[in-house]
Amino acid sequence: MAGMGQAPERGPARDDFYLPDLCTPAAALGVVLVAELVAIGLTLARLDGWGSFFLDLARSSLLMLWIAMGTAALLCALRPRLARLPVVTASLLSFGAVLLVIGVVSEGAWWLGQYYESAWFPPRQGYFLSRNLVLGGLVTGMLLRYFYVSHQWRRNVERQAESRILALQARIRPHFLFNSMNTIADLTRSNPAAAERAVEDLADLFRASLRDGRELVRMEQELEITRVYERIEKQRLGERLQVRWQVDDLPGDARIPGLTLQPLLENAIYHGIEQLPEPGPVEIEGRRKGEMLYLSVRNPLPAERLRGGSGNRIAVENIRERLVLAFGPKARLSTAIDATHYQVSIGLPYRR
Repeated sequence: MAGMGQAPERGPARDDFYLPDLCTPAAALGVVLVAELVAIGLTLARLDGWGSFFLDLARSSLLMLWIAMGTAALLCALRPRLARLPVVTASLLSFGAVLLVIGVVSEGAWWLGQYYESAWFPPRQGYFLSRNLVLGGLVTGMLLRYFYVSHQWRRNVERQAESRILALQARIRPHFLFNSMNTIADLTRSNPAAAERAVEDLADLFRASLRDGRELVRMEQELEITRVYERIEKQRLGERLQVRWQVDDLPGDARIPGLTLQPLLENAIYHGIEQLPEPGPVEIEGRRKGEMLYLSVRNPLPAERLRGGSGNRIAVENIRERLVLAFGPKARLSTAIDATHYQVSIGLPYRR
């Protein structure tokens, strides 16, 4: 099928090393802010009077910034190598690297003070060095522990989400499989050519369902597999099923998690069209607005569904989690029920 053979794109690669990437501008800014907070805390702890506060703060800030930026630069350079080591080994090396920077900067500050004979620099070498190493070791140990625990928590959240993603990817409702096979069996006797096409469509749909749940596919592929599902159900429901497509404004090269639209169309048919005595339209719309894409699937509902709810919650929640995992908080999914219809609306970034 057109577009079905193109290689899908995997979502952003997951970084399994717990130490944050200190090479980014945002991380550098965070390092500077933490260094200043530590400098303020140390200054307040040593404060004898407000008259010397700003002078002492300037000395502490200068030393802390040297240490912080030196540590960030060293860990930035070592991070790719540390990420390949066991966690304990990487942690010990990171801890040692920080102490090394503290020792070098402290020794440099002391010798600089001896050269210029300035009161800005510490007079007692041993006390100054040991104090900085002890304080730096305590702060470094707490930060490494915090980073590790935070990273483990994020991994657990991602694993739970991915488990639900894989469950959705591997699941096609049994009633759909049985109905499709019955339809193919009937077509085999009455229309062998249509039966052959239905078998090919069913194979394409199952092939799409077996992809890795973290893969991102082109929008044109997602639309095509949804049309495949429509053709299969059309063989079973005939004129009762009417799907109105308004997706010409969607860019075909946009990336989207596989099987995002198809389950919504499946729910629209199962909870809406099948329950209606008369034919009903399913409306699928899509458009681009700036760097965002907007999709919606709208279907009529029988009166009992309106009173008891749409019945779509499980699939909708799974799709919402998949979108958040792929695009973060920029992705949105909402549902709405009016007097006669149920609608699912999706907003996601335009990722090429």
